[in-house]
Amino acid sequence: MPVYEFVTVWRVKAPLNKVWNEIYYSEKWPEWWRGVEEVAELKKGDELGVGSVRRYTWKSMLPYRLRFDIETVRVEPMTAIEGIAHGELSGRGVWNIKVEGDHVTARYDWRVDTTKAWMNLIAPLARPLFKWNHDIVMSWGAAGLAGRLGAVVIEEKESREYNHLPLV
Repeated sequence: MPVYEFVTVWRVKAPLNKVWNEIYYSEKWPEWWRGVEEVAELKKGDELGVGSVRRYTWKSMLPYRLRFDIETVRVEPMTAIEGIAHGELSGRGVWNIKVEGDHVTARYDWRVDTTKAWMNLIAPLARPLFKWNHDIVMSWGAAGLAGRLGAVVIEEKESREYNHLPLV
């Protein structure tokens, strides 16, 4: 299966707690993040949310939806959230959030493979399209966060493409 690795960095001129809350409470993403159609809690976690499982339904520029579950495996308040994805995408995502000078940096590392047969079949030709699509969805998130917080969000993207590396 093809492996995709994306790094997105949002630089936000807003208080740390406001940026943290918008990212941490992902059940509210459909209110501000275009493309996030639904976030449904399947299992509650501990007091920080570790062990929780949420199902995410995304719709993007391309004519399909993706649904996958993310189990939260680590939460360091105001600093980091890590989850393992299962379903139509499989892999790991990590938010790292920190104050840097006059802004908050929110970095998302997303390393996944696709489990849909048709996506894997066309991956050799469609990889650039899948990367473009991911970048659009993350841009929608940056714009939504900016609007939600009344702040400017500067977005940086870095994508790496791997064909046959195992997920860690």
